[in-house]
Amino acid sequence: MKAIVTVIGKDMMGIIAGVSTELSKYNINILDISQTIIQEYFTMIMLIDLEKSTITFKDLKDSLKAKGEELAVSIKIQHEDIFNSMHRI
Repeated sequence: MKAIVTVIGKDMMGIIAGVSTELSKYNINILDISQTIIQEYFTMIMLIDLEKSTITFKDLKDSLKAKGEELAVSIKIQHEDIFNSMHRI
C-alpha cells in the first residue's frame, strides 16, 4: 500500500531530515518527494510505500502528528486510494 504525506509550515533547518528519519524508523520507503519554499513557508509532498512498514497506519498517523508538533509543522497522511478518489473527476 502507498500513501501521500504532506508537510506544511514555516521553513527551518531539519524538516526533511526529521520526517524522513521518522519514516525510516518504521521501515517505510520514500518513493517520490517534492518540496519547495514559498516565501518563508516550506511545503513538501511525499509518496511513501507502506508494504514493509512495522507500524499500523493509525499509529503512523499519530507518530507523524507528534513529529510535526516537534518540528512546528503540519504533517498529514492519506492512503493513496483515498487521495486518488478525492481528486478524480
